Amino acid sequence: MSINSSFDFFIQWHLTEKCNLSCTHCYQTGGKMDEMTLPEIRETIREIADTLSIWMDTYGINFSPSVNLTGGEPFLLNDLFEVIDEFRVRGFEIYLLTNGTLIDKDRANKLSGLNVQGVQVSIEGPREIHDSIRGGNSFSSSLQGVRHLLDAGLEVTLNVTLSSLNAGYFMELIRLASDLGVQKLGFSRLVPSGRGKAMIKEMLHTSEVKKLYQDIFSANVNGLKLVTGDPVASQLRGHTREEDCGDIPLGGCAAGISGLTILPDGTLLPCRRLPVPVGNIKRDSLREIWATSDVLNELRDRSRYKGKCGSCKKWAECRGCRAIAYAYSEARGNGDMLAPDPQCFIN
Repeated sequence: MSINSSFDFFIQWHLTEKCNLSCTHCYQTGGKMDEMTLPEIRETIREIADTLSIWMDTYGINFSPSVNLTGGEPFLLNDLFEVIDEFRVRGFEIYLLTNGTLIDKDRANKLSGLNVQGVQVSIEGPREIHDSIRGGNSFSSSLQGVRHLLDAGLEVTLNVTLSSLNAGYFMELIRLASDLGVQKLGFSRLVPSGRGKAMIKEMLHTSEVKKLYQDIFSANVNGLKLVTGDPVASQLRGHTREEDCGDIPLGGCAAGISGLTILPDGTLLPCRRLPVPVGNIKRDSLREIWATSDVLNELRDRSRYKGKCGSCKKWAECRGCRAIAYAYSEARGNGDMLAPDPQCFIN
């Protein structure tokens, strides 16, 4: 979710599980899943918009509604542009997450015409590294898609999933992003779930994460904006406080705090990479789930957190990545979304 600014509430909607690539690190399994019909999608968008409107009226909060639309590969959904338009007319800021390989000039211009605020394209490193992770010849196709997006006047973010396979090439990605002329370069850590379970040994060690993030934030990026949704990265940006930040979440991991994920069949998750269902949008009230879900309320409760995350002074600003904590603990026999983040480098 690295393309967004800070929003009060956002939805990440995986419209389809279908994908034309088979990436080795993907948190999805590649299995089939029922997809909501266009009328069901429109009804869900209406409920999301109504929910935010009720919250604004009830609590006097001015939301900036945002949606990340993705897949699988979102361009494999026949109704993609109709879905985008439905969000547009309801005043949402719309971001698209894609592998970029299916974006031609016409599709890029359509996105621009629908006022899409930004498009994130996954790039895992230079050509050889990217193709080894995402499949042969995908690098050139993705870059062509990026060029079409830029030509259409869209803001583009390149995003990389960091592991031992590509961490050493991040500086090359800075140069690539600058040469292409994209506005942002984002990064996140590998979550060993889905197909990515087989890559758990490729997770960066704690010291490697710290060193890499220090290098990233000290790099000369020549106007390129570096963005990330990784809460641990915030510990190196110099704005965290020394005193205990308390028990009320102020930022950091979004799970249970600032948004929800919708799967193609309507299943609701705290985060797409945290496979702990909290309901289904086709039968459950969004407002009720947000207020009463035991899972979401546990994610908001500092006293439920285990190990160093629960005792950390930066809990309110970070809480670690709950998806990584869950996947890493699951690989050791017991998935626990409240376990400590195994890659956190804060003492």
